[in-house]
Amino acid sequence: MPSKPTGKPGTRAPEHTLEEVKFLKHLIENQITVKVKLSNNEEVSGVVEYYDASFIRITRAGKPNLFIFKHDIKYLMEAGS
Repeated sequence: MPSKPTGKPGTRAPEHTLEEVKFLKHLIENQITVKVKLSNNEEVSGVVEYYDASFIRITRAGKPNLFIFKHDIKYLMEAGS
């Protein structure tokens, strides 16, 4: 007999799990270079220096720093991945 789901029908995953905060803190504390793919398919690389609810700040060697709104980010990953 198949097991029943534990949640109520129509239960959705939580919108905020705080995993984003943990990941960004990890990147900042360890100065890990990241690759950011934007919604327009442009890619930028650098180190996350700061973040808040709306944007992240990317510092790039020899290039201007960028403030990127989170809604413009398709994905962000460690550059060595």
